[in-house]
Amino acid sequence: MSRTPLAVANWKMNTDLETARVLAQAARDILAGNPIDLDIVLCPPFPWLVPVAEALDGSPVGLGAQDCSPERDGAFTGDVSAAMLAPWCGFVIVGHSERRHGHGETDALVRRKLDAVLGEGMRPILCIGELEAERESGQTGTVIEAQVQAALDGLPESAIARVIVAYEPVWAIGTGRTATAADAQEVAARVRSLLAVRAPAHAETISILYGGSVKAENVAALTAGPDVDGVLVGSASLDPAGFAALCRELVAGPG
Repeated sequence: MSRTPLAVANWKMNTDLETARVLAQAARDILAGNPIDLDIVLCPPFPWLVPVAEALDGSPVGLGAQDCSPERDGAFTGDVSAAMLAPWCGFVIVGHSERRHGHGETDALVRRKLDAVLGEGMRPILCIGELEAERESGQTGTVIEAQVQAALDGLPESAIARVIVAYEPVWAIGTGRTATAADAQEVAARVRSLLAVRAPAHAETISILYGGSVKAENVAALTAGPDVDGVLVGSASLDPAGFAALCRELVAGPG
């Protein structure tokens, strides 16, 4: 079954307001004029969500947040709830390795955030991935399976159908190192097999992304596998021309 390629741009803690607007317009331009078979989602820092939403108004480019609180409201200084994001965003990243390992987020907390996102009608982009030591000790499959199971256990099929999964090996994020195309496909296929058990009616329509030092030069190879449907892009999404080139290569596929 064909799945539309998807490019999710995670700007992380980068950009000022003017740069955010420039990047939003550049993303609009990618899909303007001669529409291509591609979905794009931008995930700016929290302060720029509203101005970027305004810059994207009327465009097919989607808007996502980089994180959310598992709580709906209350005395949680500095947190932002899914309910606050829902008027502006269609997507929220949950479980990014920089949250799991930099902020100590557990599988249980990731699941609570995923539930909060789904409960507000948005789509979670669930990040999974192994540490370098786990990879070297042959634990990649075990780690991936545990993260997926913890996130999806007990969810109805209709909810699982709305989840986007992003495989980001921790050792490849921001390091310049990438998995091979075979590595990306192997993990994506394992994830899809897990989805087939929990949501058999939807497993073939759920998007599975690869992330980790993705750029225009390697995106076609990394997404060549039949189960890799797109990319979660970090630093390469901060350059308008580079991101446009990456999107063109993603759509064109391996030459």
